[in-house]
Amino acid sequence: MTKNLNPRKRSRGFIATPGKTGDQVAFRLAHEAALPQEETFKRLRSQPEGLTSAEAAQRLQQYGRNEVAHDKPPHALIQLLLAFKNPFVMVLIVLTAISYVMDIAMAAPGDQDWTKVIILGSMIGVSGLLRFWQEYRSAKAAENLKSLVRNTATVQRRPTSPTVPLRMEVPMAELVVGDIVHLQAGDMVPADVRLLESRDLFISQAVLTGEALPVEKYDTLGAVAAKSADDPANGDAGLLDLSNACFMGTNVVSGTARAVVVATGTDTYFGSLARNVVSHKRIETSFDKGVNSVSWLLIRFMLVMVPIVFMINGVTKGDWMSALTFALAVAVGLTPEMLPMIVSANLAKGAVAMARRKVVVKRLNSVQNFGAMDVLCTDKTGTLTQDKIILEHHYDVRGDKDETTLQLAWLNSFHQSGMKNLMDIAIVERADELGERVKLRHYSKVDELPFDFERRRLSVILQEQNGQQLMVSKGAVEEMLSVCSHIQDGDDVRVLNPEERARLLRLSQEFNAEGYRVLVVATRHIPTDERKSAYQTADEKGLVARGFLTFLDPPKDSAAPAIKALNEYGVAVKVLTGDNPIVTAKVCRDVGLTPGKPLLGPEIEAMDDVALCAAVKRTTIFAKLTPLQKSRVVKALQANGHTVGFLGDGINDAPALRDADVGISVDSGADIAKETADIILLEKSLMVLEEGVIKGRETFGNILKYLNMTASSNFGNVFSVLVASAWLPWEPMLAMQLLLQNLIYDLSQMFLPWDKMDPDFLKKPRKWEAGNIKRFMLWLGPTSSVFDITTYILLWTVFGAGAAYHLHGGDGGQLIMNTGWFMEGLISQTLVVHMLRTRKIPFLQSTASLPVMLSTTAAIAIACYLPFSPIAASLGFIQLDASYFWWLLLTMAGYLALTQTVKTIYIKRYGQWF
Repeated sequence: MTKNLNPRKRSRGFIATPGKTGDQVAFRLAHEAALPQEETFKRLRSQPEGLTSAEAAQRLQQYGRNEVAHDKPPHALIQLLLAFKNPFVMVLIVLTAISYVMDIAMAAPGDQDWTKVIILGSMIGVSGLLRFWQEYRSAKAAENLKSLVRNTATVQRRPTSPTVPLRMEVPMAELVVGDIVHLQAGDMVPADVRLLESRDLFISQAVLTGEALPVEKYDTLGAVAAKSADDPANGDAGLLDLSNACFMGTNVVSGTARAVVVATGTDTYFGSLARNVVSHKRIETSFDKGVNSVSWLLIRFMLVMVPIVFMINGVTKGDWMSALTFALAVAVGLTPEMLPMIVSANLAKGAVAMARRKVVVKRLNSVQNFGAMDVLCTDKTGTLTQDKIILEHHYDVRGDKDETTLQLAWLNSFHQSGMKNLMDIAIVERADELGERVKLRHYSKVDELPFDFERRRLSVILQEQNGQQLMVSKGAVEEMLSVCSHIQDGDDVRVLNPEERARLLRLSQEFNAEGYRVLVVATRHIPTDERKSAYQTADEKGLVARGFLTFLDPPKDSAAPAIKALNEYGVAVKVLTGDNPIVTAKVCRDVGLTPGKPLLGPEIEAMDDVALCAAVKRTTIFAKLTPLQKSRVVKALQANGHTVGFLGDGINDAPALRDADVGISVDSGADIAKETADIILLEKSLMVLEEGVIKGRETFGNILKYLNMTASSNFGNVFSVLVASAWLPWEPMLAMQLLLQNLIYDLSQMFLPWDKMDPDFLKKPRKWEAGNIKRFMLWLGPTSSVFDITTYILLWTVFGAGAAYHLHGGDGGQLIMNTGWFMEGLISQTLVVHMLRTRKIPFLQSTASLPVMLSTTAAIAIACYLPFSPIAASLGFIQLDASYFWWLLLTMAGYLALTQTVKTIYIKRYGQWF
């Protein structure tokens, strides 16, 4: 066994050794769990009262922070290298190597022409460096935003003077081995811990085991677990079965505990898994699938077109090496090598813009998923309502005001040690208002049966000074009546028969219909022969119903306008709650939702997946749900083709947050909810969601602009190249010129993330659809080819390319053709950005942002200047007669008119743009 902490090992705990496998971690932790608590404290150099702040600070500095390696960007140099790991950049590198061999290595001394290699190198550098810069900035921005959301742990620290130990909240990352932590419902276990005390503690280990049902943990080691602790071959399975150990990343479903930290960070069981898999991988989102589908579409198109261009040029020109170079240049022209940079810039810009609205984006890809969302599932309490519950009434079983009911409720809420919910706070606050007469302080607590989402009730067992014990329970109406056998009506206690049960249910439904949440309070005097110090949920039986508590949680003022706005943007709102369906329906009507017939948890449980997929189409309210039923509803909506967002802040929301396309929580939510969510709202407001949807759609729209415009214009260019290759005696443009044109165009598109989107585009959810991009490319691409071909004819006939070819063998004619088409191609490709960025008439009904206006103007100016520049000859250009610009102006006018006509027909036929 390992002895005391050894500083030379730089270990955060007794299980730490670099490179340790999961099995080794399991055996060591299992062995430690079997030791007496005193031995554990001795080995960890800690005490039951905890560490002092000075001791904790020294250990934190010595052993490092309580963090595992996940979701962290690599070193900047690694990021720089990875930025060039792109199939499009690889094509450029291959082309550069071929150009080097052909133009420099094989050329005679003094005849080397470095121009093509310099251009290609510039394209590689620009593409890679811009992508690196955007992704580096995006990663930094994401880390900064994540730092705004801090998960904390409740730690017991020992003062230097002999006083009572202090409880304090510290960031989880600052926990150290030997710390004493307190756990309660809703907490995420912050490190690997050994339990010292526990009370009805249930832990969800789904993050480690995949098992949905929580397991009960104790402060003692069970017999089965003890056997596992002595069996190193049992490995990880035995470790997770340890009854007195809890593991980093799991979460507390119910109960309370006090525990000592035995391992932190990468030395935890979770950390050992993270070392093996490098990082925690999430499922592929709709964004990832969309990018992949579009990339493969363009790659397949390139694999078809490039061999055709190569064969036509090789056969017609007879120069196969030149044909290969030109075909590779065409391949570059077909692939949007700036796509990674454009995507990163758009997502980063969207995340920063959302941060200004107090929305923290933990994963950048979720920005687009936010915009694609067409169904928002939300809990009721705190999202549609004000999250400030008021105790309105305390009634007896007849519906008359009764102070005894409040006294019993106060006993239950005051003495419970779990996470006090809003209703417990409301009960205590009402008792504070009425004074000491409703606070029965002569009771002391014996035990507690904490709330869980299956029983939906909480019980405390209290003892009077004379030794008599009383169980006081409160909970949901139906769940409470299921364990009640009698009711107390004044001084009369009688059997709870079916008629009385029906009457109590009708009374509670009347309260529900008025918008109140209703709880039942019940009691049971524990007979002398049944008294004990520890109780189980099986003891909740034979209770006497004493009365009702009614709570009001009024709707938020912003809920109704926010839901209306979300509906206008094509987002349907559905309510998933564990609450009563009648109360939920009342709140939904108040905020403008049409409830319809609610679908209840027991009904969902009886459905198979096919039936549930059909049911969710017509249902707005899902009530009385368990956490796993919420997750099933989300998955059913996704199976129907929806992009689903889920807004929740509780422990019971974690499974649905994980399974939704975009999980949304709030900064005040439970730790496990914040950890699971993709997006954190620093303000719990549905209006913020509307703004997030708009920003997500703006982000996605600007990405789609680049893809559609680049794909269609590049397809048009390649189609023009095919025509020219079959007709002209030389290449219509040199490979170097084609690459230069592509570089200038791509640089002008760098500012698209700062463009505006038309309001009508933002009204509907948008998804990645490779088929739409393919259709757009096939429709709009050939429009440019029409005027490319007219330009060929113009240059061949009017400007003498044909005559020069017949008289001098072709060099002069090729210079004219290359120069004229370079200018026309680049100007048309850049100018059409303004035509394709909107479904409206450009400049008149919709104008691009200033950065896009300036960048496209600069690209057009460069196209016109290069043939007259000092480097024109080295680029293969010649000065054309000034009259060409008049023809060019006429060509551009015709091109824009044809594009607008085709665009109008396209929109009428398909009903959408992009």
